[in-house]
Amino acid sequence: MTSSTHKHQPHQLPNMYGATAAPPPTPSAQPNIPLSTSDAADALSILLHRLPSPTLTLPTRRSPPATCAPTLSLNNSTAAATLLDDLLSASSQLGFFQLTDHSLTSQLARSAESDSLALFDLPKDKKESSFPKNWPFGYEVNDDDEDEEQHGESFRLDSTCSTESTELPPALDSLREFTLAMEKLGVRIVELLCSAVGFENPLKEDPTRFCSLMWITEGVPGNKPVLSGGFYPYIVGLQYQIRCQKYSLLADSGWVSVSPQVDSVMVTLGDIAHVWSNGKLKKVRGRPVAHLGDTNNTRCISMTLLVTLPTDSTISPLLPKLVGSNEDEIEKDEEQSDGSSGEREERLFNSFSFEDYAWRVYHERILFKDPLDRYRI
Repeated sequence: MTSSTHKHQPHQLPNMYGATAAPPPTPSAQPNIPLSTSDAADALSILLHRLPSPTLTLPTRRSPPATCAPTLSLNNSTAAATLLDDLLSASSQLGFFQLTDHSLTSQLARSAESDSLALFDLPKDKKESSFPKNWPFGYEVNDDDEDEEQHGESFRLDSTCSTESTELPPALDSLREFTLAMEKLGVRIVELLCSAVGFENPLKEDPTRFCSLMWITEGVPGNKPVLSGGFYPYIVGLQYQIRCQKYSLLADSGWVSVSPQVDSVMVTLGDIAHVWSNGKLKKVRGRPVAHLGDTNNTRCISMTLLVTLPTDSTISPLLPKLVGSNEDEIEKDEEQSDGSSGEREERLFNSFSFEDYAWRVYHERILFKDPLDRYRI
């Protein structure tokens, strides 16, 4: 039997150097043998030649992910219920779509583009005197970008394309007719949107309840989306597709790329529609930006019609039965006229001044932060 006084010895690893071998000397214990300058240079040269040659890959500009814009038709044969369903689906999922079978003609759009090109060909002093700055209207040069080659010019006109000069070389008759036709189409789209979402149309075809802004820019060559000028709040934005052209849109999810059909009207929903619907409709921030490519020297004019509000307006959600608004002090158990239960929806936005909001988003040039965040509840 093993003695009870025997103590267990801890297990020891074998000595890999043998019973009498000492461990290898540390680098600090090695003799310091100085090398001559030439020997050191030769050793470094041999070492560098043995290293693999590095491969340098420069980053390239990434194009926004391609997205197919839904197509909606205003053909009279399209059932009203089908149109509203398609409109609500496109607006609530993406915030943009392309419209076909509308009343605008390609001939009028091309004539308006010719008028716009003539504006950019005017001398700078003539542009400034004929279209003085009267925010948000007037002529402006976007010269605050870091890249000097990406500076752009823009004209922002009212629905009548009025000017301060009676002797302007381009008469702007086609541009004026085109703007009024786009405004009429935009007001109809707003009416359809209100019907699709389910709230009363605040415009009601009353010209004093809305205003239009025709924003004309000349495209800047390059694959990088460049905005000439700042943002301006709007309900819907319309842009006629004269030719096959790729555009970038700044959606809530980031930049997306679309290529609408020729002769269609690309429609984007703005921040006002987003707040009106209490967040149900998606939005696009700013206007569509054309892609010209680095080697494309062709001039490209973008004519975007924004249906917006007068500066003295107040923006707030318009959906009925919203929780949190003073005007909706309704009993929770109140029955609706159709007999359904009166469930109320939480209000997502506070009311705010359109003028203050418009001034801030235009001059601060906010790209990476949603300017509506400060009004969310």
